[in-house]
Amino acid sequence: MRMQRVIVGVVGLGLGLACWQAALPAAEGPYRMLTEIKVGAEGGWDYLSVDPAARRLYVSHATKVVVIDIDKNTVVGEIAPTPGVHGFAVAPQLGRGFASNGRDNTAAVVDLNTLKILSTVPTGENPDCILYEPGHQEVYTFNGRGRSATVFDARTGEVRATIPLPGKPEFAVVDVKAGRIYNNIEDTSQVVAIDTGTHQVVATWPIAPGEEASGLAIDLAHHRLFLVASNELMVMMDSTNGRVLSTLPIGPGADAAAYDPETGFAFGSSSDGTLTVAKPDAAGKLTLVQALATPPRSRTMTLDPRTHRLYVSAAGFTPGPPAAEGQPQRPRMIPDSFKVVAYEMMGTRGR
Repeated sequence: MRMQRVIVGVVGLGLGLACWQAALPAAEGPYRMLTEIKVGAEGGWDYLSVDPAARRLYVSHATKVVVIDIDKNTVVGEIAPTPGVHGFAVAPQLGRGFASNGRDNTAAVVDLNTLKILSTVPTGENPDCILYEPGHQEVYTFNGRGRSATVFDARTGEVRATIPLPGKPEFAVVDVKAGRIYNNIEDTSQVVAIDTGTHQVVATWPIAPGEEASGLAIDLAHHRLFLVASNELMVMMDSTNGRVLSTLPIGPGADAAAYDPETGFAFGSSSDGTLTVAKPDAAGKLTLVQALATPPRSRTMTLDPRTHRLYVSAAGFTPGPPAAEGQPQRPRMIPDSFKVVAYEMMGTRGR
């Protein structure tokens, strides 16, 4: 995903949020805000990832990965240095984690017990999304400017393959039983399917009417992919043949997607301050469940499938000084903090 830069210039987001929510049917619940977890100072951010068994949330933040205990909602450690980190993947059975270091063109191999970096693995240019594939115990980095995927052994760090891709890769998901990894190719508005045994692209599908998708989630039971596209659509696709099954309008600046296999909810977060909760109806059409208000610029999020809680990265802002004399007097906001906002399903507290 695009690294979220915490910079001056939050203009008109409140108006955009109000207009978007007004355009949607009234939808109260099932989600509400639970708490804010203070993380620290300003800095860029990107993916979040949950380890449900270890009860940890990993949050990329500038040059480190912040580790949060999601039962206590407190920061318990950090992994550094990870220059320009985009994402973090875990291999629980190996006791290892992996960070994609966008500035260094490397992936860091991390001991999950000590949070120490054990080694680094060279990747293609600007590794973005990072994924652990448990079937072959391999790690995939999806290299944005490299237009490729680097595959390495999760135990040894040995690079096993470099997979050329037809454009700039974004998020990816895995179906171990099918032996497939699915990856959004943002600039060509396509999804590719990669065979995990041969490390080859075996299918390329257009996402029309969606354009330039970033976030991607998967419903393994029903073989569905959920994509969030830059032209304000959530796209539901058949993962067996690439057929687009349904679409749903979402907010502008969409970036992250998630799916909850227990509730059947699909999620898409947008930078206008909305998080769309959707669900296929009996006829298989995507329907709106809720337009959840989130802080402006909160484009990245993840789901804890055990508690059904959503975690959203966000920055805090304060009003900045007025523009210099003779310059347009537009509202200016200055970042002053970074946090993760947690949302819960009503009736699930204490799970």
